[in-house]
Amino acid sequence: MVYLCRVKDASNLTVAVVGGGAAGFFGAIACAEANPGLTVYLLEKTSKLLSKVRVSGGGRCNVTHNCFSVTQLVQHYPRGAKQLKEPFRQFGAQDTVQWFEKRGVALKTEADGRMFPVTDSSETIAQCLLEAARRAGVHILTSTGVERIEPLPAGGFALHLTGAAPRILSVQRLLVATGGLPKSEGYNWLRGLGHSIMEPVPSLFTFNVPASPLKDLMGVSVPHARVLLAGEKLEYEGPLLITHWGISGPAVLKLSAWGARRLHDLQYTSTALVSWLPTYTEDALRQWLGAFRTENGRKVVLSNALFGLPQRLWRRLVEQAGVGPETRWSDLPAKLQNRLIELLLRMPLAMRGKTTFKEEFVTCGGIPLSEVNMKTMESRLVPGLHFAGEVLDIDGITGGFNFQAAWTTGFLAGQAMSRLANATQTASGQ
Repeated sequence: MVYLCRVKDASNLTVAVVGGGAAGFFGAIACAEANPGLTVYLLEKTSKLLSKVRVSGGGRCNVTHNCFSVTQLVQHYPRGAKQLKEPFRQFGAQDTVQWFEKRGVALKTEADGRMFPVTDSSETIAQCLLEAARRAGVHILTSTGVERIEPLPAGGFALHLTGAAPRILSVQRLLVATGGLPKSEGYNWLRGLGHSIMEPVPSLFTFNVPASPLKDLMGVSVPHARVLLAGEKLEYEGPLLITHWGISGPAVLKLSAWGARRLHDLQYTSTALVSWLPTYTEDALRQWLGAFRTENGRKVVLSNALFGLPQRLWRRLVEQAGVGPETRWSDLPAKLQNRLIELLLRMPLAMRGKTTFKEEFVTCGGIPLSEVNMKTMESRLVPGLHFAGEVLDIDGITGGFNFQAAWTTGFLAGQAMSRLANATQTASGQ
């Protein structure tokens, strides 16, 4: 259900939130709950609310991560780690869990630390946020964009709205939570207020490998692999999935986040070196295979997968090494064994482009954190203007970390707007 209202002539006790996503909803709810005397508007330019919440995690919504130590939590953010320490102390992953539980939504933790609603449905989270906004008295307007933000001489802003009935809405405080934008020009309306922009580039994407020798093995996964970019100090370990277009899975997605800017500079053309056995050094692997050959010399190399690798993957690696279908370990030439070792530890895959992960899109870039007071999420350049979510130059790796940043920054911004609006009201004698 969408709750709509008419834009009225607003007093200086009105605040607005631009963006109907996770950060926007959290900010609007936090502000309205903390100061019921305020009129809080949430403006969404499309007809859909919480779109990213609904599609994330395969429709289950990866709400946050079971990482309740601030020191550990910030290590999952390629951009914003240092600046998020204090915000996470104020509202971290444990606070997120309690926030939803207080409103009747229990979360569960999976083996990898990701946390989902026990219903395994993102709609549970979306409806919780919509209901919390309704109870708090937030006025939600869909199909209502903000064409221009005009700072007012006496403080506050005039929002020039677009939609069926274009209007000007005057507000005392403003939270921009429009999410990450794929193109730099999408931020021009914020540049017009005096803010600079860290150029946006994609983060969290899969690698396209058009000439991959593994292409027909799509669906095969390995629980622990290492992916390294040749010639770069960029690598990551984790589950890896072979797809019909290349490689995906947490190891690739997390590497794409840490290397977002460098991969953009390389125009997404590089060589990914995949280790299918990241716990082995070359010397250790060579010794292990030597011992195995001594005891299992009569076994056919191709037919008996080792190290717990999927049989289809093992066969392909053996074939790529040039080992014949009937070759036994005792007859394996040293040259071919060396090729096999190389493929097991450093299989080269030529990356030529990227693909957005499912329907999720995360950007690296946005409002520089140096231009924001991270305690209140208020602009250091424009008093009364706040930011939350991916519009900031903050992004995390996959696993619920981007949502956690949205909840945290939205909550702090909403709380700050409620306090500051109330202080202004008191100072003006109203």
